[in-house]
Amino acid sequence: QVQVVESGGGLVQAGGSLRLSCAASGRTFSSYAMGWFRQAPGKEREFVAAIKWSGGITYYADSAKGRFTISRDNAKNTVYLQMNSLKPEDTAVYYCSAADALTANRAEYNFWGRGTQVTVSS
Repeated sequence: QVQVVESGGGLVQAGGSLRLSCAASGRTFSSYAMGWFRQAPGKEREFVAAIKWSGGITYYADSAKGRFTISRDNAKNTVYLQMNSLKPEDTAVYYCSAADALTANRAEYNFWGRGTQVTVSS
């Protein structure tokens, strides 16, 4: 199994940037990809971005494309989410998880972390 710990969240003003980290441990080689999701109060958890461990192929939600960049450091078993041009609607708890495919489907992800809070003020 894979265990993940998210970090890097915080309070930023609109237009600012944050870099989230997802430190993975355990059988990371058994997972095909890692993904970032976010969940705002009263809303369902939504897909943000995903990346394959091997090759680094990426997949972005429309809301993230052009502003967010997902990357990974295989040697550190860490996935990052660089978030630029942040908007108040980006405010949410951001979660990292592992999947067996490069997918936006939440149901295909397992081994969720506890999340890290991102708050963007206007």
